[in-house]
Amino acid sequence: MKKWTRWQDWVTVAAGLYVALSTSWTEPAGASMSLMIVGGILLIVAGLVNLSMPGIPAVEWIQALIALLVIAAPWMGSYYDTMGVAWSSWIPGIVALVVTALAIKPSTEERRHHIVAH
Repeated sequence: MKKWTRWQDWVTVAAGLYVALSTSWTEPAGASMSLMIVGGILLIVAGLVNLSMPGIPAVEWIQALIALLVIAAPWMGSYYDTMGVAWSSWIPGIVALVVTALAIKPSTEERRHHIVAH
């Protein structure tokens, strides 16, 4: 697995960027602004870590957990009933979770192959 080439991680970075930046065009509600900025930045960082160091399943699982938190953020921050801003958490969070789930198995196999080779 080469660095900086996995499309799943680039999609996660884009989803995180969307979540963080969507606070500039959606109406803030509850704790949406802070949760979305933090969640978006965490998705970006996790995606970049996975891009720079592919084949570490633990980071994939952390990225999945962050995506789940982005999905849950509207309920945690009391903005689930403000549809524009809530959807700006739910959709990118689901996208990040799905692409991360698709990347976990290849990452695990790469790790196993790397360990066996050494």
